[in-house]
Amino acid sequence: MTNIALLSAAHIHTRGFLEEISKRDDCSLVALWDDMADRGTRYAEEYGAAFSGDLDSVVGRQDVDAFIICAENTRHLPLLKAAIPVGKPIFCEKPFTALTADAAEALALIRAHDTIVHMGYFQPFDGVMQGVKRVIDSGALGQITHARFRNAHHAAYGHWFDSEDLAWFSNPDLAGGGAFMDMGAHAVHLLRSFIGTVDSVTATIGNASGIYSAVDDHGIALFRFANGVLGTVEASWVQTGGIGGLEVTGSEGTLFNHPQLGYVVAAPGKDAQPVEEAPALPTRVERLLAAVRGEISREELNEDLQCSADAVAIIDACYASSSSGSWVNVEKLG
Repeated sequence: MTNIALLSAAHIHTRGFLEEISKRDDCSLVALWDDMADRGTRYAEEYGAAFSGDLDSVVGRQDVDAFIICAENTRHLPLLKAAIPVGKPIFCEKPFTALTADAAEALALIRAHDTIVHMGYFQPFDGVMQGVKRVIDSGALGQITHARFRNAHHAAYGHWFDSEDLAWFSNPDLAGGGAFMDMGAHAVHLLRSFIGTVDSVTATIGNASGIYSAVDDHGIALFRFANGVLGTVEASWVQTGGIGGLEVTGSEGTLFNHPQLGYVVAAPGKDAQPVEEAPALPTRVERLLAAVRGEISREELNEDLQCSADAVAIIDACYASSSSGSWVNVEKLG
């Protein structure tokens, strides 16, 4: 049995994670800390955990085997700094941090204490995307020239963040940004994972709906990858339809999300061929438990940690580019 402590219940995905834990017989939520006592108490009582407003006492519990951090984006670093030195595996909601400097500080602490930390990314790990990755890695597309990813929904028009618990999504001091920070993080992480490191970016990020006007609700960025590929990321809270997902184009064909067939590879004069699924990799709660059990190699975990940290630097550069109106170099995090 793996005993888990939750550090903050702020994130919109908190309930989903706690529901999964409650239905499993190999783990248990034993402790919960939150800086909002009402919110923390509600979740603790519902899921049978002990609530405490004392972070040090929760982090220091000897019966805790792992941590989940579901705080507001800009509050990840203080919780990471409290939990990393304990040396127990940590699942932190995405993004890793909201700022590049914070990601660099957290990376240094992780390496100093040899602590396992992974983020709440899931898209690269499912069977479909693992199949997509195999196609990309196989060279079947030829010389890849460009890639794009749209990650979008209608959260602004749907008023998803109107409740007191979720209002922080529209507060730049807590969220660090809007749709591009929230939805763009997934797209950036996936492209970084599948295509490689990014050298520079240019972006336009803004608010179209006026609903959560203190933050952005849509944005588009263009990437120059180190390997010469051009990439595009589109992120939105004002997307009312259309096909999202990944598209990768090479000299021998294009991989894309077909509206009826799912992911396919097609080329001029050739029929579209469906992409075969591959075995899925653990993600989120399952990834945390697999890390506790030693079922994921450190090499794989470290590689994804680097991708998660790089995603912070890429997004940071996108916001800087949108403000300056120019191309911005992406800071390298070693």
